[in-house]
Amino acid sequence: MAAPQATAAGHAAAMDRMYRYTRHVYDLTRRPYLLGRDTMLAALDPPAGGTLLEVGCGTGRNLVRAAELHPGLRLFGFDISSEMLKTAQASVKSAGLSSRVALAEGDAAVFDPRSAFGIDRFDRVIFSFTLSMIPDWTGALRHGLALTDPRGSLAAVDFGGCERLPAAARAGLSGWLALFGVTPRLGLEAEMHRLAVGEGRDLRFARPLRGYAQYGIIGLVGVA
Repeated sequence: MAAPQATAAGHAAAMDRMYRYTRHVYDLTRRPYLLGRDTMLAALDPPAGGTLLEVGCGTGRNLVRAAELHPGLRLFGFDISSEMLKTAQASVKSAGLSSRVALAEGDAAVFDPRSAFGIDRFDRVIFSFTLSMIPDWTGALRHGLALTDPRGSLAAVDFGGCERLPAAARAGLSGWLALFGVTPRLGLEAEMHRLAVGEGRDLRFARPLRGYAQYGIIGLVGVA
């Protein structure tokens, strides 16, 4: 079995190869089918002066949008791809948000925010269409919850099983996603439920758009 460090290094190299050039058109080309991101961001309801961490922040698009939606929110993001982070840094600077958004490079399953940002836990932690590209997605989700403040919440949106879509549509989407190394995590609800129960938290979960997407929030009862 490969060592964790070797596995992470291999994944980082693969992501850099994939996004070295496509990062320049990523946001434009993904807009039609990364559905549910803005719904998640709008529902964050962070506390005044709160903090948000995005796991796998990619181009920084979600961080910029969250900053626009929630004035006063302090934002942090990291990604395993140094290529994607180049675009994220440029996006944050272009939006005039360099004083509110901090970025770092790291692996979702072991990222140390204290070393990168000087913070241990965050009021809101989000995964946006990243779990389906992280090899150790259960480890990443578990670690993300560990980085969530006890009174905060963790939200994840990603591709679902398309169970209420026609068979041809399911097959076509599956083939298309495979070209980009994307594997829908059909066990996402079960894993989020297991983590929520283990931490004594509440889970709300939905499969909108006829199962095209899946969207879960782990938090205290009554906390968005």
